[in-house]
Amino acid sequence: MTRTTSAPPAQPGTAGFEQHALRGPFNAAFFRVMDPYIERKLRPHKLHAFAGLPAEVVELGSGVGANLRHLPRGATLIAMEPNGHMHARLRAAADRAGVRLDLRERLAEHTGLADQSVDTVISSLVLCTVQDPDAVLAEVRRILRPGGTYRFVEHVAAPDGTPTRRVQRLLRRPWAWTFEGCSCERDLEGALRTAGFARVDVERYRIRTPFLPFNTQIAGVAIR
Repeated sequence: MTRTTSAPPAQPGTAGFEQHALRGPFNAAFFRVMDPYIERKLRPHKLHAFAGLPAEVVELGSGVGANLRHLPRGATLIAMEPNGHMHARLRAAADRAGVRLDLRERLAEHTGLADQSVDTVISSLVLCTVQDPDAVLAEVRRILRPGGTYRFVEHVAAPDGTPTRRVQRLLRRPWAWTFEGCSCERDLEGALRTAGFARVDVERYRIRTPFLPFNTQIAGVAIR
């Protein structure tokens, strides 16, 4: 007689996210080890986009806590992080940073927060990984109060015809598999500008790393 077992039900707001036995732990370890290097590359742009964060912030895809250093000590971070393999490192990083952590195992498309209930949402290197960037931006607009801000630091598709864009196309499948669905070919600036925000300020820039698909970036602030 064959016994069948069903997979455990998805947590609220995590349907569609796979807790992968290899990718999940790898990404948690990779971003913990690479955190100082990535922060050094992105810090000038994060300092501008994340300047003056308030005492309560919602973050999409908090990972292992790379952005905790940009919150004021004693602040509260409402962290949306569906990858359970990140959670232990995120909790430890919040303790070190003196930040109160409200950790929610949810996707960015489905935060579970009330309409117009928050003043600030942040993300870095997240819109590249979500299933539907337009749905995420609609969710951000839904939960932000009028005048609230969405602060972002993201990597984007390089211009057509450039060597970097050719590399992005060549590596898109192994890149996406390794980094949990991350796409290196998204026009996220276009998505932000058509998402219905009252104002969107975007800085375009390029960093220099061996990770060529990652090198074309944007940072900025969108106002509800």
